[in-house]
Amino acid sequence: MKNLSLNALGLLLGLVFSALGLFLLLTDPLMLQTLRHQGFDQYQRWQPRTYEPAPVRIVDIDEESLERVGQWPWPRTRIADMVERLTDAGAAAIGFDVVFAEPDRTSPQAIAALWPLDDDTRTRLLTLPDHDEQFALTLQGKDVVLGFAVQREQAPQERARRPSAPYRYVWVGPPAPGVLHGFTTAVPSLERLDAAAAGNGALTFVPDGDGVVRRVPMVLRLGDEPVPTLATETLRVALGARNYLLKTAEGGAPALQEVRVGDVSIPTTAQGEMWVHYSLPVPERYLSAWRVLVGDFDPAAVEGHLLLVGSSAQGLMDLRFNPLGRIMPGVEAHAQALEQALTGHFLVQPDWALPLEAVVIVIGALALAWVATHASALVAAGVSAVFVGGVLWAGWWGFSREGLLLNTFTPALVLVLTFVVSSLVHHFWSEQQQRFIKSAFSRYVSPNRVEYLVSHPDELELGGKRQTCSFIFTDLAGFTGLMEKIDPSEALVLLNRYLEEMISIAFRHQGTLDRIVGDAVAIMFSAPVPQPDHPQRALQCALEMHAFATRYAHQLQAQGIPFGHTRLGLHSGEVIVGNFGGNAIFDYRALGDPVNTAARLESVNKHLGTRFCVSEVTLADCHGVVVRPVGRLVLKGKSQALKVYEPLTDETPGGYAPQAEYEAAYEAMAQGEAVAVDRFAQLAATYPEDPLVRLHHERLQGMEPVAVAELADRIVMDEK
Repeated sequence: MKNLSLNALGLLLGLVFSALGLFLLLTDPLMLQTLRHQGFDQYQRWQPRTYEPAPVRIVDIDEESLERVGQWPWPRTRIADMVERLTDAGAAAIGFDVVFAEPDRTSPQAIAALWPLDDDTRTRLLTLPDHDEQFALTLQGKDVVLGFAVQREQAPQERARRPSAPYRYVWVGPPAPGVLHGFTTAVPSLERLDAAAAGNGALTFVPDGDGVVRRVPMVLRLGDEPVPTLATETLRVALGARNYLLKTAEGGAPALQEVRVGDVSIPTTAQGEMWVHYSLPVPERYLSAWRVLVGDFDPAAVEGHLLLVGSSAQGLMDLRFNPLGRIMPGVEAHAQALEQALTGHFLVQPDWALPLEAVVIVIGALALAWVATHASALVAAGVSAVFVGGVLWAGWWGFSREGLLLNTFTPALVLVLTFVVSSLVHHFWSEQQQRFIKSAFSRYVSPNRVEYLVSHPDELELGGKRQTCSFIFTDLAGFTGLMEKIDPSEALVLLNRYLEEMISIAFRHQGTLDRIVGDAVAIMFSAPVPQPDHPQRALQCALEMHAFATRYAHQLQAQGIPFGHTRLGLHSGEVIVGNFGGNAIFDYRALGDPVNTAARLESVNKHLGTRFCVSEVTLADCHGVVVRPVGRLVLKGKSQALKVYEPLTDETPGGYAPQAEYEAAYEAMAQGEAVAVDRFAQLAATYPEDPLVRLHHERLQGMEPVAVAELADRIVMDEK
């Protein structure tokens, strides 16, 4: 991913989520349907439909009616009486949310067959009128719609029958019965009732997976033919219409757009359903059935109205959930659908909604992916929140102002996913880039310096602070001469290998590379991160560098390459460390006398004949290292002497005097004893290759006894 530019990354993520969003929009999985439905339900809770008085009433077989009239089912003669009273009051149409599929069990004939009666009583009962026959006679010539049930499983043969169809369907556009919700069989009312009624309507809803009735079908499919539902059939009978007009979309996938009954046009979903915008419960919508039976009602509440007879009694189990979070009688869904049809109040999913939602997904995904991969996290989050909030607000605005059902939830979800995933990818991409830059930058600056700056960006400013540090200076003897003896490119290869390992050793000990000057290296410890053990750490680092440099030189010398030995100087002290330079460029380094002293200690090796000098200041905080004293050096430009030591290691050249003998001779010299002259003379004769023995022997030979007593181990270094 590190080879991708931010522009390419943003475009790629935008295209991926655009494709994902379009796929989800077109396939519409159940999870997204549930999300969308919950969103639409919330719209209805925020803004339920305002109840407008419409010529629709529910004749409710409520709990009080059951208490006053008796348990259900009531005798059909009583139902016939209700029809007579409502028709006389001027009802435009009466629709029953009831299926009269079985004979009336209270008919005299049914009682005569069921009860153990004497012959005379049974004969008199059989001569009485049949209740179903009386009900059928009442229905004739009246605008009454009976209900029937439809089901997908096969019904018993004796009950399965196609209801009568006193209507005709006319298709406007390509006929498309296959788009309607399909059912296999119907259970209608008794045949004689069916034949006497002015119409028949299906009572079946197609609720969503959560059981909520959000849409009421206007037309269903029974077998291969459309059939109306109770709401549409009651409306047709009330309007005196003969035909239903079913308008389908031209071109594209088959879909229903509109159902027209007389002069009333009802926009529908592709499956022929009407979205119901529910109002809150209002008493005006209901008329108790017992009042109708006793004539205790205002005829004005019935005249010219479409009446739906149904039940709100819990025992009759016709209760449904609606989007307002209420339990309602099933008949109310039909009634509210009729109210909307007659008042022209509809919830509509327009044809242009899907293309608009697709455009929002594509533009939004591309935009948010670009923002998330280019802007800061706070800015990207703000822009995404505004964008997603704007999309959701547009959906609410369309619903509340225009009655539009716009699926802004799928686009909003896709946009949120786009932002979250793009932000995470950008985060990982940035981290990878930072690791890459950090790795590359570490080739120019010490890793511990890089780590410190990442953790303390406030340190990227000019200025410094006082800090006690330790410093190592190294120099490679004879490299200039080596450049003249072998091919320069080969010499640079050898030098780079040497420097790479020397610097790697420093980094392993958490040292900070101060500078590289040609073949010389300067390392500091306890900056930028304070290291309480910096003297010990620096000494161990210098010893490892000394060991490597010695081995490396021996390996090359064995190959005939005159690679020189390395000189090291080590000193500690308080310095000022920080960023120096100007606004154009920073130079992180340490300034102070200890830095110069460490450099001088490296340089004096050349004159002392040693390869490694460490100051007494540094050794004071170190342990576990064998050293021998070099002397009290007065470095150039100094007046105070600094006691300096030479570490003794496995890499120390052969020919050195034994440690005990050297220290005894040095101690005599340091104490100003004349015997020191003889002791160093004896050591020089025995160990002529020992540079410090040779140095002190030569110095003491030229000194007067008084000078030996006062200045024997004090060495003034005039050379750089």
